[in-house]
Amino acid sequence: MSMPLSLEWTLVTEGKERRQEDEDNHFTLTLEGYRLYPLHERIEIRRHQTSDQIGFGEIKSLTFTENKTEILYQLVSLYSVN
Repeated sequence: MSMPLSLEWTLVTEGKERRQEDEDNHFTLTLEGYRLYPLHERIEIRRHQTSDQIGFGEIKSLTFTENKTEILYQLVSLYSVN
């Protein structure tokens, strides 16, 4: 059985990220499907696919389960709070 997998270089949150209370600038995000991102590298963070970049983040971990990807990332620089 094949497993669809997409390789991504920009993290698009659609506003669904959740802040981790116990860690500074750490967020979790769950996306549909299996998506592979570079780990421990700076990547662009965008709110929407067509919106401007809001900053850079570093993905700390990826978890694949039941056709979902759970991402833990740290926001390392922010361009704007809006």
